[in-house]
Amino acid sequence: MADMEEYHNIINFGAGPAKIPREVLEEIKGELLSFNNTGMSITELSHRSKEYMEINQQTQELLRQLLNIPANYSVLFVAGGGQGQFAAIPLNLIGRTGTADYLVTGIWSRIAAEEAKNHGNINIAVDSQDEHSIPDPKTWKLNSNASYVYYCDNDTIQGVEFPFTPETNGVPLVADMSSNFLTKRIDVSKFGVIFAASQKNLGTAGIAVVIIRNDLLGEAQKHCPNVLNYTLLSKYTSIYNTPPIFSVYILGKILQWVKKEGGLDRMESLSRHKSQLIYEYIDQTEGFYNIFANKPVRSKINICIRIGNSTGDADLEEKFIQEAELHNMYQLRGHHLVKGIRISLFNSITIKEVKTLLKFMIEFEAKHRK
Repeated sequence: MADMEEYHNIINFGAGPAKIPREVLEEIKGELLSFNNTGMSITELSHRSKEYMEINQQTQELLRQLLNIPANYSVLFVAGGGQGQFAAIPLNLIGRTGTADYLVTGIWSRIAAEEAKNHGNINIAVDSQDEHSIPDPKTWKLNSNASYVYYCDNDTIQGVEFPFTPETNGVPLVADMSSNFLTKRIDVSKFGVIFAASQKNLGTAGIAVVIIRNDLLGEAQKHCPNVLNYTLLSKYTSIYNTPPIFSVYILGKILQWVKKEGGLDRMESLSRHKSQLIYEYIDQTEGFYNIFANKPVRSKINICIRIGNSTGDADLEEKFIQEAELHNMYQLRGHHLVKGIRISLFNSITIKEVKTLLKFMIEFEAKHRK
């Protein structure tokens, strides 16, 4: 790894924990030893203190503003990250009918469905076996009696993103938006629940943001742990017990940064531009770089590729990672389940950084193409 003098030149393409904007880190650094002139670090403040109560409230209000969240929705900060929500969703929602539909279009939705089976009857309404595409909605086998329909809006492992919002015919829609939350404008009113783990576009690991329509509260199963009970968390404004204070604090800083940078319209425009730069080049390489996902469902956030051929040349991919690190570009290794290369383009990644990677990719192809 580089020493501190080279820090400014490091580009972190990690899939999560992901890059945090440097100006946000500088602001955190300035407040770390004494928050708001208290003489205490943010990490030392009581979760019942006036200072943290203000952070909690202001962060929720800013999220509502950025996403235009309707008044009949609650915003929760829940410990346990994304996988905690794989259990929390059925524990809170499946009790109404005892069954739920899952759209399995990638590894994360598959893992979520397996977890949900511990808490109720799960109907796999669609199962994309190749996990590189999203089957036609006409083929989905939805159950009108389902308590909810669950899907993962963007799968970071295969780089598959839904280009549309699923139609569920009135059944509450639950979306895992952990990896593309705040990268585009969404109509929150189309969803029953949206959740997003914090370690990608929202700062550091520790919490999941949960947005839930209020009529879905009060349905938790009796054995649902209190710390995952949406009704209790809503009643206590996410301070039922000691929350991950530092994660919520950083989330607030990230939301302030997003607002300052132009909000979700600006983030969406940048996401589209950054991904187009990479995809348009790859499509011209005639199989040297190969994209996992089928073209209609390519993710704008996580570009997953193999190098050399469609199944990947492991030696060539290792050279790519090593040579990229020599150029101060890190965390490009693909998920361990699928290998290859993964380029994550979260909001904090700049156009300049994408162009730096693109230049390297062009040079690498010229050097190693047989």
